[in-house]
Amino acid sequence: MLKFILKRLGSAVGVLFAASLLLYVLVINSGDPLGDLRESNAKNREYLMQQRIDYMNLEQPWYLRYITWLGGVGRCFVGSCDLGKNVNGIEVTGLLANAASSTLRLVLLATIIAAILGIAIGVLTAVRQYSGLDYLVTFLTFLFFSLPVFWAAVLLKEYMAIGYNNWLEDPQISIGTSILIGVVVGLALQMLLAGSLKRRGLTFIITAVFVPLLLQYSVWLNFYRYPQMGPAILVVLTLLLALSATAMTVGLKEKKVLYPALITVVLVLGMYYATFWLLQDANTWLLVIGGALAVAVPALIGKFMGGRLSKAAASVSALVGFVGAGLTVLDHIFRAWPGFLDLKGRPIATIGSSTANLGGGYWDSFLDNATQLLLPTIVLAIISLASYSRYTRSSMLEVQQQDYIRTARSKGLSERTVIFRHAFRNALIPIATIAAFDFAGLIGGAVVTETVFGWKGMGDLFITGLHAIDPAPVMAFFLVTGTAAVLFNLLADIVYALLDPRIRV
Repeated sequence: MLKFILKRLGSAVGVLFAASLLLYVLVINSGDPLGDLRESNAKNREYLMQQRIDYMNLEQPWYLRYITWLGGVGRCFVGSCDLGKNVNGIEVTGLLANAASSTLRLVLLATIIAAILGIAIGVLTAVRQYSGLDYLVTFLTFLFFSLPVFWAAVLLKEYMAIGYNNWLEDPQISIGTSILIGVVVGLALQMLLAGSLKRRGLTFIITAVFVPLLLQYSVWLNFYRYPQMGPAILVVLTLLLALSATAMTVGLKEKKVLYPALITVVLVLGMYYATFWLLQDANTWLLVIGGALAVAVPALIGKFMGGRLSKAAASVSALVGFVGAGLTVLDHIFRAWPGFLDLKGRPIATIGSSTANLGGGYWDSFLDNATQLLLPTIVLAIISLASYSRYTRSSMLEVQQQDYIRTARSKGLSERTVIFRHAFRNALIPIATIAAFDFAGLIGGAVVTETVFGWKGMGDLFITGLHAIDPAPVMAFFLVTGTAAVLFNLLADIVYALLDPRIRV
């Protein structure tokens, strides 16, 4: 494995070197970096031109400038990167650090959401092949995949930002709209759950009645301006998760998995009260450490109590603990929402990555960053989601035709065990490649999304450098995206071997 990794890294360095040289030559020959100053009528024009020449080393031949840039990149290995200066004399290293942190925050979240939802949808549609749900999901995924990014972004800005902000000033849902939403949700839910005609009809009727009542009750509570959850809802949701996760993995009859999950529900409730005042004035490190403990402690309990099913018990308990911690944080977000609306009357932003001079406490800043992330994350996620769902579906269908799947069924194993323990793991192997390339591709593809939403990230760095005929920012963009593509491709090969020990590199 080590020899394979070193060999791949060596070839990757060669590819990056050739690509960087080609890109550098293309950028410097795309125009005149002094063009705007040559047309200027400023009295200090000559001084400004000489200043820019010094910043960009334009007095040197292009190959010496490239070698200088390459040497600055090489110094990154000793912790002192020097990626040159832009046309304004600002160090590109500092600009890249800010831009990369902004873009990676956006792309990482979009990739996680798209992967989780896409894989889940792909598995479901493969199990329910040629059903109404399969046809509906197929239609929607092709629709999302074919959407132009800029057009989808404009639609989201119009309806999920401007329209929602207008509605939030006096949130009302008419009875007719509530009934229509209930019917749509009922149709979707009965299609999702399937079963006999009687079961599907009962699901539709209950949902079509319950959802409108719930919506009208939420309007009566003024939930959309003053949301609330509390410990009772927290316990109910974590309990449902514990039961459903246990049922999906090993079945509710396996007490060695069920009991640790139920103990975790009690722990979540205890920690809700124990950390209530502490989380009133939280910080990022507190949330990170709390999240890690919320996974580690239940996992240890599950491993200790699980016996022969210790692995499944640890996984289920860790999942319940993590989601319970997330719901606890959500409760505090709900409590901070009215104050955030007082600071920022129109919460869903259409442009920028943060609100200047917002004020308020930690939760207000948290909500501001979250609402700024919302729209660009949705745009990137729905486009990637289509790829994940289709590849997962085709991979699952192919795996289900294999001999070992037929053997597992013939041994009398439950369909849940066949799908999740035998088919799903092998179906994930080609998905590893998709995830690797998707993450790297999203960093480069975020240029359009960032431009539409005014997001000061890697896309803005690239566009600004390209317009100014300034190779330093463009090459910094390439350095991150190109390296990400190579490293994630290598990571996909390593994950192959971990998912299937039969694969040898």
